[in-house]
Amino acid sequence: VQLQACGGGLVQPGGSLRLSCAVSGLTFSGYFMGWFRQAPGKAREFVAVIAWSGSSTIYADSVKGRFTISRDNAKNMVYLQMNNLKPEDTAVYYCAAATASRSPLPAREDKYAYWGQGTQVTVSS
Repeated sequence: VQLQACGGGLVQPGGSLRLSCAVSGLTFSGYFMGWFRQAPGKAREFVAVIAWSGSSTIYADSVKGRFTISRDNAKNMVYLQMNNLKPEDTAVYYCAAATASRSPLPAREDKYAYWGQGTQVTVSS
């Protein structure tokens, strides 16, 4: 199983970035897909999750209204569109996969079996 995140970079406050995560080695439509992030000196935190069908999503309060998670099951891809970025969004962003079930969409790290390597997002003027 491989999750390959990309799309990070340096952006000014108020700018936008779109992260992508390519997934291989698993039945993509059978997994919830999430994004997490870890800022320097801080614990990794939940950002967003999307159901296997794409019909349901959950966001952390800190990104609600600014970030949008989406997926393309035909391409085995998950995306995170980030708008109106703030300096506090600076972090390494990770995509992760959790087995789909009837349970609510997971926000806890321990629910995710597979993780990507992370992509750095820096928001600075």
